[in-house]
Amino acid sequence: MTGVPHLPTLVTTDLAAITRGRPFPEERLRSGGTSGIGWVPANLCLTAFNTIADPNPFGSVGDLRILPDPSARFTTGGTLKETPFDLVMGDIVTLDGAPWDCCPRHFLREALAMLKAETGLSILAAFEHEFQLAGAGPAGHAFSFEALRQADPFVPRLLACLEEAGAEPELAFAEYGANQFEATLAPADGLAAADRAVALREIVRELAKGLGWRASFAPKPSLEGVGNGVHIHLSLVAEDGAPATYDAAGPGRLSARAGSFFAGILRHMQALTAVAAPAAPSYFRLKPHNWSASYTWLGDRDREASLRICPTVSIGGRDPAAQFNVEYRAADALANPHLALGVLVRAGLEGLRAGLAAPPIVSGDPGTMSEAERAELGLRRLPESCEAALAALEGDEVARGWFPPDLFASFLAVRRTELAAVTGREPAEVCEIYRMLY
Repeated sequence: MTGVPHLPTLVTTDLAAITRGRPFPEERLRSGGTSGIGWVPANLCLTAFNTIADPNPFGSVGDLRILPDPSARFTTGGTLKETPFDLVMGDIVTLDGAPWDCCPRHFLREALAMLKAETGLSILAAFEHEFQLAGAGPAGHAFSFEALRQADPFVPRLLACLEEAGAEPELAFAEYGANQFEATLAPADGLAAADRAVALREIVRELAKGLGWRASFAPKPSLEGVGNGVHIHLSLVAEDGAPATYDAAGPGRLSARAGSFFAGILRHMQALTAVAAPAAPSYFRLKPHNWSASYTWLGDRDREASLRICPTVSIGGRDPAAQFNVEYRAADALANPHLALGVLVRAGLEGLRAGLAAPPIVSGDPGTMSEAERAELGLRRLPESCEAALAALEGDEVARGWFPPDLFASFLAVRRTELAAVTGREPAEVCEIYRMLY
């Protein structure tokens, strides 16, 4: 069939990290002054199991609108579907157009605005995703040319789709695990980086389906297999646009302000884990010696650290300040990207407000240290289950205060409803359930 019309889809990504929305006429998008599409407050409390968490703050009452942000539109014709992929990010607002304080995108925008107003700093961020392809054929060797070609034409098509959509891809390649791939995007301002993370996930899934395969971003698609993380790269930018994270003389080459920012993240990391790694299988991945994260730990180029100072390259006289960033590793794609980046920014701002000293750069294995040694370095074990992480979030009075009450109640309701849905199931079954959901 030729000449099939297509409609942009106006979307929001909810607390379960599911992107939902409705088609939206092109002419209304172009004309501006639109009133958006209707939405329901309780939609925020939808779970990955397509149930509404009960109790939730909203019940059956209320109406909202989703307004399109034309600057956050991602369109590509390369996903092998009959009509183009066309996703427009939206902001949830009240009926008079005021921001709804439970909108995850507004939550991030507000965090970025507070950081800028109080410190003059902005955030550059990039989300690095790992995922697995089912149906792409026998697994090749880790990182191998064979594994890359086994899934051909997935990688070149993916890069072309991301480029056409304006997501600025950097790399996509075969990873360590069986049929595992990684895709990275160029750094962007905080809101754009989170929007691009949403677009990447949806483009990957749609392209895989177009090839007759299935992509999964689940943190542990199988209990014994390699996990999939989302690594959130962060750097600070000064008011004049200059890089503000790097100082050759600072500890770990961190500037004083960057040291305070990342000290704030470490101080609140146990609570942050509930938002960035928010479901039962997340904690099958966050274990020692798993190349993920397990302690509140800043390391220099160490992939076991929860915060990793990334390398810089001097080849060709490249400037280290422009490259320098720190990677938050205790996250996965079950997290809403806007919410996850929003809490990282808020935690970093707390560190700046308090003027915290830069954390120590830890080398070695915290698991082999004595309790006294870990205490001296400020190392704490990350929560070992989703329920423990939620308890840490509830117990962190400062972190609780970052959330409007209804948003906090909704987040807990969604996460505890999902936990109840898998309680009593074997870990391997939980992994399989989430492999299919994500």
